[in-house]
Amino acid sequence: MRAVTFFDGEGMHDGTLDVRDGRLRLLPRAAPTGTPHLDGVITGLFTDHHVHLQLVDPDLLPASRLGRVIDLGADPDWIAEVSRHRVTVHYAGPFLTAPGGYPSDRAWAPTGSVREIADAEHAARTVDELAAAEVSLIKVVAHSDAGPVIDDDAFRAVVRQAAVHRLPVVAHAEGAGQAQRAVRLGATRLAHAPFSERLTDTEIAAQAASASWISTLAIHDDDARAVAIDNVRRFVAAGGEVLYGTDMGNGATPVDLREAEIDALRAAGLDGLDLLTALSPADPLAGGALLLLPDGDPNRARRLTAADIDTDTDTDSTEP
Repeated sequence: MRAVTFFDGEGMHDGTLDVRDGRLRLLPRAAPTGTPHLDGVITGLFTDHHVHLQLVDPDLLPASRLGRVIDLGADPDWIAEVSRHRVTVHYAGPFLTAPGGYPSDRAWAPTGSVREIADAEHAARTVDELAAAEVSLIKVVAHSDAGPVIDDDAFRAVVRQAAVHRLPVVAHAEGAGQAQRAVRLGATRLAHAPFSERLTDTEIAAQAASASWISTLAIHDDDARAVAIDNVRRFVAAGGEVLYGTDMGNGATPVDLREAEIDALRAAGLDGLDLLTALSPADPLAGGALLLLPDGDPNRARRLTAADIDTDTDTDSTEP
């Protein structure tokens, strides 16, 4: 038995860790006085809010420190099948983009992972089709540096029809003014913390009141990363919500927690409880794999096993 500190997604709590029938159990009560304390913080597995499983080996996920991933661009039939056999996978299905828009011209984009939206009617019909395919959210692309972007009417139609199905809309916004435009048109999440330009404090305040940002800071070169980190720092100060995400599959990204992304979030001022909240760990009391974070550091997180505690006293527990 060990006394522990655990994070349940909202705050730190005292708990007791023991072993029953060879399995770890976390109990939501303080351990008896004198029980040895396990150094560090216990959480459930983390969430990566921006991945592309068709561009990596998804079979590596079960051994990772991730328990949930959000796929933001894949062939809907392929990702639906993969989601049945891995860790928890939520997915948007295909990128919705303008005819000839990004990433329709990219060799890395798998067949079926892009839908080119002609107009507002087509946009609404496509959202209906994706809702029927049981996607968890809708992904819209507005990348003006790489070609045409979906027009305002079609973008608004996506947002309206997504609302009918209670699906959030996340936008890939790249190019001058696109982050502001995407949120103004109704996107409630940006797939990347804005990196094309430094937003004004007024723009930051408007974003903080309307949308959350997925970080993806570590994928950028030095200049774009510096812009994104500066935007994130001011966004957080304005009360904005930042979610950990790596754009897994964009370059040589690990199929696991990306420690460089954690470092970049710290550079943007997120640490302690704020950093853990951005990682959206599963509630460790709900069962499943547990992580130990020595010194509360997510970069040092590792899976807990029964060998981590003294099993001689596990029968002291009276919980069923």
